[in-house]
Amino acid sequence: MKPESSESAYQQIVSHIENNGNQPSEWYAGVTANWENRLFNDHTVPKTGHGRIARQCFTSKDARAAEEALLQLGCDGAPGGGDETAVFVYAYRKVVGVTSP
Repeated sequence: MKPESSESAYQQIVSHIENNGNQPSEWYAGVTANWENRLFNDHTVPKTGHGRIARQCFTSKDARAAEEALLQLGCDGAPGGGDETAVFVYAYRKVVGVTSP
């Protein structure tokens, strides 16, 4: 995955949410240093047949800016997760059986 600006990551995630026909409130957004571990292990998001997206930002600050914009849009989640290595911003469609921390 190629690093990108917070604006680009945000726009791509919003487009993904819109293309999947869901409201932002039906999605959870966050930041992490390892998006695959966070999605598939921590949140137990299925690897196939499920709406999910992750984008790598240039810096943790960029990832947090994209996350904050997604939260302001109406996605579920909370700011402040991860550490300075959290350069990935992600979102997944919430369904029964998928956990949110």
